[in-house]
Amino acid sequence: MKHSSSDTVLVILGPTAVGKTDIAIDLAQQLHTSIISADSRQCYQEMNIGTAKPSEKELHLVKHYFINSHSVRNEVNVGEFERIALQAAAEIFRERRCAILCGGTGLYLKAFCEGIDSMPEIPDHIRNAVREHYKKLGLTWLQQELERKDPDFFSITQERENPQRMMRALEVVEATGRSVLLFRTGKKQERPFSLLKIGLSLPRDLLRERIDQRVDAMMAASLVEEVGALLPYRHLNALQTVGYKEIFAYLDGHLSLEDATEAIKTNTHRYAKRQMTWFRKDKDIHWFDAREEEQLFSFIRKTLPSDAFTS
Repeated sequence: MKHSSSDTVLVILGPTAVGKTDIAIDLAQQLHTSIISADSRQCYQEMNIGTAKPSEKELHLVKHYFINSHSVRNEVNVGEFERIALQAAAEIFRERRCAILCGGTGLYLKAFCEGIDSMPEIPDHIRNAVREHYKKLGLTWLQQELERKDPDFFSITQERENPQRMMRALEVVEATGRSVLLFRTGKKQERPFSLLKIGLSLPRDLLRERIDQRVDAMMAASLVEEVGALLPYRHLNALQTVGYKEIFAYLDGHLSLEDATEAIKTNTHRYAKRQMTWFRKDKDIHWFDAREEEQLFSFIRKTLPSDAFTS
């Protein structure tokens, strides 16, 4: 299907806990449209509390794509996300002139907006060796190997806690002797719609406070019980993420509950910092303080095509 040139995807991005969900839902209601999630964990049905997934009430207010769409038993990669998200946009454009993409996973946002580069084939013996070493020696070994062999990638990636992404980068450098970054051509794929990127930010101290409050709320909402129910699947890629791995450590007796909670806060602060480092490279993003909603909404109303607001 070929889209009209007036079709626009409104991209709402920013660090974790900045308030993307609330603003995206408000905008979706004003625009009578739907939201495509660009969060690499909210797609999993079994992960609710620890992913800060929209509530059932919020999901009923506005139709969401790529939330609760997969099981943790199904590995989802960026290529699959790109395919699903583009199909969702095409579906929305059959009825509306504007769709909303909302999330904080930088690689997913980039894949949707620009496409992704093809990676080299990895020989089986290299892939198997990397995965066996990771299985025996763990994430710390993987991080140290990648920092040593591909320091350029390691210094900018948001995915240091994601063993699948880290193993993939290590496999590339082992197979080719070159950084995974060199296989990113930077050539953007043309999309049959326009993009309007809105970045949400907050002062650092306020964002840290919001993160801490969110983690406390997750603990009060029985995050430990949610993670405990997922113990049989702890080896899966979906669960190698902040909020889950720290609780696994608590359940294993390696951390007290208080220390696990503090570790989640610390690791989430670090993740938010890496997100902002990623986003600041994109000069097409229009930045707004997340508290200044009226200023943001006024900019969007002036910038989007007028027919985007037609009910």
